[in-house]
Amino acid sequence: MLAAISLLPAQAPNAVPTAEQQAKAWLAAFNSGDRATLLEYLQKNHPSSVEHIDGEMGFRQMTGGFELIKVEESTPARFTALLKEKDSDQFARMELEVEPEPPHRISKMDLRAIPRPPEYPIPRVSESDALALFRKRLEAENAGDRFSGTALVAKSGKIVFEEAFGMADREKKIPNQVNTQFRIGSMNKMFTAVSIVQLVQAGKLQLSDPFGKYLPDYANKDMASKVTIEHLLTHTGGTGDFFGPEFDAHRLELKTLQDYVKLYEKRPLKFAPGTQFDYSNYGFLLLGVVIEKVTGESYYDYVREHIFKPAGMTMTDSLPENEAVPGRSVGYTKEGPGPWAPNTDTLPWRGTSAGGGYCTVEDLFRFATALENHRLLDAAHTEMLTKGRTDRPNGKEYGYGFAIRDEGGMSCFGHGGGAPGMNGELKICPESGYVIAVLANLDPPAASRGAEFIAARLPLK
Repeated sequence: MLAAISLLPAQAPNAVPTAEQQAKAWLAAFNSGDRATLLEYLQKNHPSSVEHIDGEMGFRQMTGGFELIKVEESTPARFTALLKEKDSDQFARMELEVEPEPPHRISKMDLRAIPRPPEYPIPRVSESDALALFRKRLEAENAGDRFSGTALVAKSGKIVFEEAFGMADREKKIPNQVNTQFRIGSMNKMFTAVSIVQLVQAGKLQLSDPFGKYLPDYANKDMASKVTIEHLLTHTGGTGDFFGPEFDAHRLELKTLQDYVKLYEKRPLKFAPGTQFDYSNYGFLLLGVVIEKVTGESYYDYVREHIFKPAGMTMTDSLPENEAVPGRSVGYTKEGPGPWAPNTDTLPWRGTSAGGGYCTVEDLFRFATALENHRLLDAAHTEMLTKGRTDRPNGKEYGYGFAIRDEGGMSCFGHGGGAPGMNGELKICPESGYVIAVLANLDPPAASRGAEFIAARLPLK
């Protein structure tokens, strides 16, 4: 049936436009979950994407396929529509164009995630019903091998949901527990941001200072003199990332924050500081170096003493990978529809001020509680962290090391983290009193989708 669509007849009155036929045929092949069916369709109708077939099958496994929700435009040459993932609340916009001549192959296809349109709200339910739905959701995701981790929900300082799913170590058959430690990726940025603002509160640095004031030997004087501490906190400095070929080549040699600086400090700015948002792991690496220069302590010692200790976070750290951490889960990653495999060969030698430490959901809850109760910063400086200052392309705002998002009427701040074999999300929602923490030892979006699911359904008060 799909093969027949590759030879489309001339458009007759009231016939379904050609581009719409192709879009629906692709959707049927993709949703089938059958590699041979999708490959046959792509070979005849979108040959340039055949080389990405494994990636498409992995995407199919992650999303569960798509439902067609609303056609926005349908002409013989072009089709756009709203789609929704079958296995999540995520919406996407499909844009497809076809060649004008038979067999009308696909000339352009774009499928991108978008914020949920307001005309399709998710009904909020009672807390008990929301938590029951959450448990059912995580059980289903675990059964489908799409979630392995822990989840916590607290209300007004009291834990109301805390459960573990899946395996911490598949080879040794060790199950996840509620106190299992998970690598948290970029969630470390929250600890770095709080540390910087603590130093601002203590009068030891100013947000308007160029970072070169504290790193006078930095090789790129132009960057050091133009990029401020505030630019680094808000990802607006143009400092770029450090992941890529250079990182891969030197992964196990980068043992200190200064090692990263030596490797990357001669790079030019990507753009004029303050002119755009561009997520920068290297920018937060530099913030860690500033912390070390200002305090005379290692970044790791500072956050242990000034973040983890006052918050009561006894299961959080960033020890080097060659040091055993009892109770820490193994991360599992995979490419396309292949099997899960340990993420060992992707890990840095040690986590940094940009990310890469490990934590538990209870420690994330303790961090949220300490922040809200002003044990880490006074009220004015806590507000500084969580005030939206830059708009991000995905509709979220970003403060100082914290993302701010409206979850269908529930305002929350926090941060996510994701890399091969790790994913986490913390949402702190002051008006409703909820804190949501989800950690997973699988690729993104294993944890993020769960956190978004429950945030959209809990009552607003």
